[in-house]
Amino acid sequence: MKRLTHRTLIAVASVGLMISPVLLRAQAVAVDPKIPAYAPASGISGNLSSVGSDSLNNVMTLWAEGFKKAHPNVVVQIEGKGSSTAPPALVSGTAQLGPMSRAMKAEEMDAFEKKYGYKPTEIRVAIDTLAVFVHKDNPVKGFTLREIDSIFSSTYKRGGLPIDNWSAFKLGGALANKPISRYGRNSASGTYGFFKEHSLAKGDFTVRVKEQPGSSAVVQGVEKEIGAIGYSGIGYATSGVRAAAISDDGKAPKYVEATYANALNGTYPLTRFLFIYINSHPRKGPEPLVAAFIKYVHSQEGQQVVVKDGYFPLTIQMIDRMKGDIGL
Repeated sequence: MKRLTHRTLIAVASVGLMISPVLLRAQAVAVDPKIPAYAPASGISGNLSSVGSDSLNNVMTLWAEGFKKAHPNVVVQIEGKGSSTAPPALVSGTAQLGPMSRAMKAEEMDAFEKKYGYKPTEIRVAIDTLAVFVHKDNPVKGFTLREIDSIFSSTYKRGGLPIDNWSAFKLGGALANKPISRYGRNSASGTYGFFKEHSLAKGDFTVRVKEQPGSSAVVQGVEKEIGAIGYSGIGYATSGVRAAAISDDGKAPKYVEATYANALNGTYPLTRFLFIYINSHPRKGPEPLVAAFIKYVHSQEGQQVVVKDGYFPLTIQMIDRMKGDIGL
């Protein structure tokens, strides 16, 4: 299946897909009304195990709750310790669902294919604008990718100089000469990998980043320090933090907010799909329990859960384009 990167979201959204303006309003994200309601299949029962992304942990839990209401004889177990835990769990068969906040790497695909003779199936389940959060009282308007690299990296591959103090942004008050306190994810996280590739131009993080085991811990850290900055999926936003606008190093528009509209039109630089990987035989397709769960995720109810958890829903066109590839 052809993989769509964060940079090609704009192509999906713009090639004749007729996306309603209602869906693009940042303050009122709505699920595409053309996405059908979930139609439970009969005889669905058994145990379903999910191992992978922390960023998707909350939404996986909500999906599991809704799915179980439709299928009371199903037991769903969810473990969210990081995207890098998903591929080995799928290879070993200890999980049927592998949620990931980044695309699977070639070597991870190869390990799966070596055992099963075919590659795992990638399923897009939601859209995320990976946010750079600052404290709610921090007045900084936004950052260029070069400035983000200068704050979080030790290699400065975007050509900037080290930024260690908020004085670099000419802020007054409590931030006039305040050192920058950095919060980020650990290396098991897909968010860590995505941020490293797309913000740091594949450079290295500075050792001054306070690595956290989960996205909520990153946001909590930023909430507690007016001089803090951190990154996580937009779904973890709280009233105590603010997602800063980002500029792709001066390209127009100057600063872009992390909204649904800007995800779909391709202008927000840190837009990404969120995925679930499954074992789906090329001829037989996925096992019925897994197929039913994916159908729920791609239903009106499933995408309403995406919005409830603070992420952005897929469009009917995105879902329809995947059906043949998934084998559903």
